[in-house]
Amino acid sequence: MVDKMEKVLAFQRAALRVHNQRQQMIASNIANADTPHYKAKDLDFRAALGAVREKRRVSAPELKRTHPAHLAGTQEAALPLDAFTGYRTELQSSVDGNTVDMDQERAAFAETTLYYEASLNFINRLLRGMRTAITGQ
Repeated sequence: MVDKMEKVLAFQRAALRVHNQRQQMIASNIANADTPHYKAKDLDFRAALGAVREKRRVSAPELKRTHPAHLAGTQEAALPLDAFTGYRTELQSSVDGNTVDMDQERAAFAETTLYYEASLNFINRLLRGMRTAITGQ
């Protein structure tokens, strides 16, 4: 049971990391909207989440157990998100060579915020359900 919950939480934890990285890129794009020759970056969200879904767990160094019921330590392999980072396609050219489209950035920011909040709500509901199952209330 704990193993199943850990797998779900590991995916959600990694998904939050992807959301966070994308939010930072979008915020950087917005901050550089007036910078000449700045190229807007974005994270291929679907590909990154697909890679997170297929990511396997890696055993951690052997930990000393003081009781046979203790769980084995595991750690997740870090997923480099640089492989999913690219430049956004330019929809309308500008005189100064900047590719930031504020409408597109605002929409991407809102979308990512929505997904981030949905992931947090999912985690909260899962933990609340587990607490209810444990306490019987």
